[in-house]
Amino acid sequence: MKEYIAILKRTTLFSGISEDDILKMLDCFGAKLLPYHKGETVLRQGEKLDRIPVLVKGRLHIQNEDYWGNRSILGSIDVGEMFGEAYLSPESSPLLNDVVAIEDSAVLFFDANRILNICSSACRFHAMVVQNLFFAVCEKNRKLVQKLGHMSKRTTREKLISYLSEEAKSHNRSHFEIPFNRQQLADYLSVDRSAMSNELCKMRDEGLIEFHRNRFRLK
Repeated sequence: MKEYIAILKRTTLFSGISEDDILKMLDCFGAKLLPYHKGETVLRQGEKLDRIPVLVKGRLHIQNEDYWGNRSILGSIDVGEMFGEAYLSPESSPLLNDVVAIEDSAVLFFDANRILNICSSACRFHAMVVQNLFFAVCEKNRKLVQKLGHMSKRTTREKLISYLSEEAKSHNRSHFEIPFNRQQLADYLSVDRSAMSNELCKMRDEGLIEFHRNRFRLK
């Protein structure tokens, strides 16, 4: 786990805490590292969650399939991101979605009870981690509001413009990469892939955008 300490230092959960102190806290928080191959399910719909997962390698998708196998992608998880924290409450329902590795990945799981309850040894930065956890939940809520904003648009073009505009803002530049291929982007925006691809080509022909695979430039 030592090889991921530098990554943990850049996460919201351990913001402001030195690498040496993070290393000491791994045992305090009951950290457990699990590897996943591409296509493996990290968290499964219907499970109860009592650990806080943090992605330290690879990339994951939060997704859901209906009775007929139609898939919707609810979000992408990048290295350093925490996920599943909304289900940690004792009264919380089981997981409503699957979390799947879309490339070979590794996840660190932390015992939620050990984080939320200050230990007897009173680690210097324990209270800071609890505060950071609160801030991380706030950030997740903000991202959820962003996605609801995309989904509230009526047409495929409006959804694309909303999503691509937000990506440009978050990257602070007009050219950027998105974490989805075409099918995944269609699943994320809940639109038909062919209709979306046609709309992207129209936007390109109209001089609004340029793109190559998952690289985009807004003009």
